[in-house]
Amino acid sequence: MCFLMLFGGWLLGQRTVSRSKNIPFESGVISYGNINLNFAIKFYLLSIFFVIFDIESLYLYTWSIDVRNIGWIGFFEVVFFVFLLFLSLMYLIQEKVFQWVPKKSGCTFNF
Repeated sequence: MCFLMLFGGWLLGQRTVSRSKNIPFESGVISYGNINLNFAIKFYLLSIFFVIFDIESLYLYTWSIDVRNIGWIGFFEVVFFVFLLFLSLMYLIQEKVFQWVPKKSGCTFNF
């Protein structure tokens, strides 16, 4: 089915080649200059951690909707789940993943 849809789009699509078709275009502004930006790895790590903990909050939300039907077993499972989240957060803090200020290296002189 996927191959059929891709082939159909290629078969029925337009095949024009122009200079303006191959340039990047975003929000009505034509870009200029170097678009290759280097970001520090800490930004990527922070976004990954945010997504992970955000998805975990969705699990807690689904639990809270059906809290009356799952009983005490479900309650203890969620307590264990939150405990594991807390342990993982403590591990990340211990590994200093959220520390954004680099350590000072070299010798320091006190006058």
